[in-house]
Amino acid sequence: MALENNHVVIMAGGVGSRFWPMSTVQRPKQFIDVLGVGRSLLQLTFDRFKGICPAENVWIVTNKDYAQLCHEQLPEVPRKNILCEPCRRNTAPCIAYVSWRIKASDGNANIVVTPSDHIVTNTEEFRRVVSQCLNFTNFTDAIVTLGMKPTRPETGYGYIQADLSYSSPSNKEIFRVDYFREKPDLETAQKYIKDNRYFWNAGIFIWNVKTIVNAFRIYQPEMSSVFDSISDVLGTDKEQDVIDQRYGDCESISVDYAIMEKADEIFVCPSDFGWSDLGTWGSLLTQTSHDMYGNSLIGDNISVYDTRNCIIHTTEERKVVVQGLDGYIVAEKDGTLLICKLAEEQRIKQFSENN
Repeated sequence: MALENNHVVIMAGGVGSRFWPMSTVQRPKQFIDVLGVGRSLLQLTFDRFKGICPAENVWIVTNKDYAQLCHEQLPEVPRKNILCEPCRRNTAPCIAYVSWRIKASDGNANIVVTPSDHIVTNTEEFRRVVSQCLNFTNFTDAIVTLGMKPTRPETGYGYIQADLSYSSPSNKEIFRVDYFREKPDLETAQKYIKDNRYFWNAGIFIWNVKTIVNAFRIYQPEMSSVFDSISDVLGTDKEQDVIDQRYGDCESISVDYAIMEKADEIFVCPSDFGWSDLGTWGSLLTQTSHDMYGNSLIGDNISVYDTRNCIIHTTEERKVVVQGLDGYIVAEKDGTLLICKLAEEQRIKQFSENN
């Protein structure tokens, strides 16, 4: 498989502010250094695809308001590869737009689609899995999704139920999908965790451009007609103006509902490379290293005493001393200090939206 036909699509249009005060609507979590490693989540996403495809084959789909941020953080990606959505329409129109755009310049493209705000701790294994899936889709009409092996009865993720009775003849690590399951209640999640057929849905997809365009034409004919009708302007100076006019005609729907739950040739590659969608401060605590008392300290000048099970994120080079807390978030950014119980972090979203 030619490396030059591999393409990576990074979806970076989210406006989440769950890591307030670090993340805001003006600067969502994909653009911040959540892990304290000197790279934003968007930059880390780009980094882990090195060796999968050249930088000129990386595409970013984002909100117009974030296009400049994307360029500043990833100057390696050509400006023409930063596609701007004029309005939010969920993941199906986003993926359709970039698929038609890639097809206009590379009709043999093999594509990986990934969110911009997840983390992966074992990048070597990640690259191995993605490479073998790209090889699989290069020679088949299959759509492949990565299924994460669950480690706990998680109610915040959707699940993939796989048919593990036999694998694909051409790849022993890839299996057919039986069903996509919605986010379960705790009792159902506990049943899933005991059944090796269930995997977390990470929202990472691999396919050939011909396969995904054909799937849209079959299962989403109205949406595909929008992009078929403007295909002659994609890649030209008229593209943005036409997208601004027509993008809103697309139904707001996720690719899971639009394509994945309808198509026949859907496969899953069960994977284990230290994945998390980092949806909460609690998930960040589980994905970072701890001291002997369960504290995650992200910052260079933090001291803790009689403190347990806390996440402390203070990276702005001021001295921070915490004493006597158990199960708290302590985070500071641009003069705003947050101290909140981890168990009640859902209140952060309400506060951040009103302040």
